[in-house]
Amino acid sequence: MVNKPWKIIPRPLLETVLNNHVQRHRVPQPLILHGPRGVGKTTLILNRLLGDWNKGPHLAGYVDFAQSITEHHPDHQQSYPWTSWTSVDPPLLSNCKTQLENCLESMSHKAIKLGSLSSQQIFTTMNKWYGLNTALRRILEGYNIAIPEKVSVSFLWERAVYALSVRQNADEIDGLLELEEKGNSLSVEEASYYRETAFALRLAKEVIKVHQGWKANAIAHLNRTNGFSRTLANSCTDWPLLMLELLSQAAEIGFFQPKLVLNNIEILKRAIQTDDSTVSASMYHDNLIWRIIALGANECCLPVLFVTSDSYYSYQAFVDYGFPDIFISRETFGWAPQEAKLHMVPDYFSASEWTIIADVLGANSRHLFELYALKQSNHYQSLMGSKAGTFEDIVDAYLAYLQVAVVNPAMDKALLRLQRYATDVRKGRIPFEKLRFGAPWRHPPQTEDPTLNSEWAKIQLMDFIQALVNTEFAVNYLGDYSLEIFEDPSAMALVEVGILYTQRDPSFFRPISQGIKRCLVRWLIQERMQMSYWSSTKYWWQRIIRGRYYKHLMLGYRT
Repeated sequence: MVNKPWKIIPRPLLETVLNNHVQRHRVPQPLILHGPRGVGKTTLILNRLLGDWNKGPHLAGYVDFAQSITEHHPDHQQSYPWTSWTSVDPPLLSNCKTQLENCLESMSHKAIKLGSLSSQQIFTTMNKWYGLNTALRRILEGYNIAIPEKVSVSFLWERAVYALSVRQNADEIDGLLELEEKGNSLSVEEASYYRETAFALRLAKEVIKVHQGWKANAIAHLNRTNGFSRTLANSCTDWPLLMLELLSQAAEIGFFQPKLVLNNIEILKRAIQTDDSTVSASMYHDNLIWRIIALGANECCLPVLFVTSDSYYSYQAFVDYGFPDIFISRETFGWAPQEAKLHMVPDYFSASEWTIIADVLGANSRHLFELYALKQSNHYQSLMGSKAGTFEDIVDAYLAYLQVAVVNPAMDKALLRLQRYATDVRKGRIPFEKLRFGAPWRHPPQTEDPTLNSEWAKIQLMDFIQALVNTEFAVNYLGDYSLEIFEDPSAMALVEVGILYTQRDPSFFRPISQGIKRCLVRWLIQERMQMSYWSSTKYWWQRIIRGRYYKHLMLGYRT
């Protein structure tokens, strides 16, 4: 058990479900893999599945939108994966778009190299969705090529592909398609066919840029007025969706089977828009997902997997997109305690140690990995060597780490969100129906005094957590079909900062782990101990007169 290296343990049932989905070349629905933070979703994809999804005829594109954050903010890597991505500085929307488009372009080049994609196929798909005549003439005019008035669109396309091939570097295309590696195995005609298809794909991108240029002023006006336009949103996602459609058409069982994994998709929704070259991040995110759904429903699409720890995608996304089964939902909570014990005892922890872990931290795989790393550290060895400490001391040290590094900063961010909510109420931004009679959050301070607002926010958060404690952290948000808890700003703040998670089935609000739950209780006790007499009086007034009581939502919960 000493210094035994940590290993990635298979999860046969979940792996089988995901494998069955991606083994098909085209599917009618995208799949969402969701669950609380730290249960091993990314680890499962990267270490257990992605390698097999790139063997033989299979090709898996993988985009992790969190990469844009960790590259520009290395300090966030230290708190990964506990810190919710909604709580850190979001990346630029342009970086997220570039990640997605580069991945799809690389997959498209692979399809061209295999001969699964042709110039004619690209032209047919473009001609189905876009008016090509004017755009192709504009491109050819830029190349100073005279074109007769009455010619067919196919003629313009062929001339444009040829003009593009003359003006761009053929060696670059050969490198992308790895034609030099094939050497003499390719005939001149075959090499020319591959190059023509690659230039046709570049021409399609140029045509889409021309169309976007025509709508640039409209997009800028849309961003200034915070309006909505499906047509303008479509124009910003045309290029990735065109490649998805082409790859879906090119898919063939046993020869070319592409699939796409989009990890941390919630980051795309909150990215920062820096210019008017595209619509807002939330509109781009919604339009991208909606068009993937439409492509699957209308023509079938290559398998697309969304991987996320955001509770929005467990329930609310299905409501927003209009149908409870519009996605294939696969929710994972990691191991059950007995499953974890089977893998952990005696290889990593003794039976007595596991009893403590199961009671204090639960079976969250990230907790287990971090605790085992702490156990193998010099700090633990020095404590045990001097016989001054026990395993309980290590667990307490780890809980202290969670409290200081994870929960307390998240609670501070939740308090800031509640203060912003109070400001929004004063300015009339919150609909009146969310402030109905009897709502515990109905009466925020009517002044801009930051002290009063901070005190109100803390009392609200403490009231909510006390209500959760009274229900044994077992609030079923569909318990009486009222969905009232979704209007509670404290609940939404804790969900946004990644402390609470909204399960889909069964439909419970829950802390993301047993360890985080203990830290929440510690935070509540600590805040109550630090309150002044006057603040304590306000808190008990809130609890007794206006307090939250969610015991009627305690339905069917079992940990």
